Amino acid sequence: MKQAEILAVCTSEKKGQRKKDVGRAQLQENFGIVGDGHAGDWHRQISLLAMESIHKMIAAGLTVGPGDFAENLTTTGIELHTLPVGARMRVGSDILLEVTQIGKLCHERCAIFYQAGDCVMPKEGIFARVLHGGEVKRGDQIVLLEPA
Repeated sequence: MKQAEILAVCTSEKKGQRKKDVGRAQLQENFGIVGDGHAGDWHRQISLLAMESIHKMIAAGLTVGPGDFAENLTTTGIELHTLPVGARMRVGSDILLEVTQIGKLCHERCAIFYQAGDCVMPKEGIFARVLHGGEVKRGDQIVLLEPA
């Protein structure tokens, strides 16, 4: 079995923008990524999308990669959209995340939808809150934890 890990750490200053892979960032408890436009005291502090999901859009003819779906953490080796709400995961040695939402309702069609006629983030992206912060970086391992 392939080990689950972080492939990209992506941020943007404002909502509604594609994010840029910055390689590493600071996650703050009950907030999200310091300096990211989506961070705040709400249930969608961090967004995650699997590279395996991005590959579906590449197969549909798009030139996309990490951050293009406005996800904070691009992962590999874990089927994020199959995790239940409430699932917890350790990222690296310090960070603890709790899944709060699977997928999302897109009120406006994004550029990716208009290019491909579909988008994976509303179905396969997940959201989490930060229970314990720390530095997240490319290559960090992801470990699913047993329910409390």
